[in-house]
Amino acid sequence: MKTMKNKLLNEMESYFGRDEKRINHARRVLDHAEQILAREAGDREVVVAAAILHDIGIHAAEKKHGSTAGKFQEIEGPPIANHILRRAGFPDEKISEVLTIIAHHHTPGVVKTTDFKILYEADRLVNIEDEKNSREG
Repeated sequence: MKTMKNKLLNEMESYFGRDEKRINHARRVLDHAEQILAREAGDREVVVAAAILHDIGIHAAEKKHGSTAGKFQEIEGPPIANHILRRAGFPDEKISEVLTIIAHHHTPGVVKTTDFKILYEADRLVNIEDEKNSREG
């Protein structure tokens, strides 16, 4: 699993280029997701991939829709993530679940799997931390 995780991290970082904000966000969501995985029975490969790639559509959303709103990330992210996952050799039978999570990561309640809940909670925790830091900073 470590090799796949590293492949996906490298792909995500390469895709985002100099966008340290997005790279750091994905890495922090991954850290939280892995902490939650230590307590919850999720599919580690699916959760790790979804955590790394959940916001991968943000640049395309901004470019195509003039907005980074979640609904546009949910539209633009899955095709980009699909390409990255396939190029990295991610297990075919798990790609669909990762893409489903990415396609709904701003829409709680639609996907009711444990893997989705772990990713959603990890992303929420990072966003709460960022909001708190921006108020204090």
